[in-house]
Amino acid sequence: MAHRKFKSSARESFGDIAPAFVAYSENVLFGDLWRREQLSLRDRSIVTVAAIVAGGMSEQLTYHLRLAVENGVAQDELVEVMTHLAFYTGWPRTASALQVAKAVFGE
Repeated sequence: MAHRKFKSSARESFGDIAPAFVAYSENVLFGDLWRREQLSLRDRSIVTVAAIVAGGMSEQLTYHLRLAVENGVAQDELVEVMTHLAFYTGWPRTASALQVAKAVFGE
């Protein structure tokens, strides 16, 4: 699996008040978990986007949609994931996620 440094927004967002959170984000979450060989970065991105949509955490979606595209997931695949999730996680959550996707993909 390719070892590249993930750009974490945690340092800019929370570095001044939560340095331990930043360290866990960069070293454990993106340093260890995302590097496990059992899933590709592409697959991990799809799973992560699905979990974020299912949990209604739209504020985290922009970062992970961009990362998913960097990891080789096509925009139409991400939209299809969200459309599929609408029937399992709820229409409003998916509609909110699609609004975020529309803004991200329109950039």
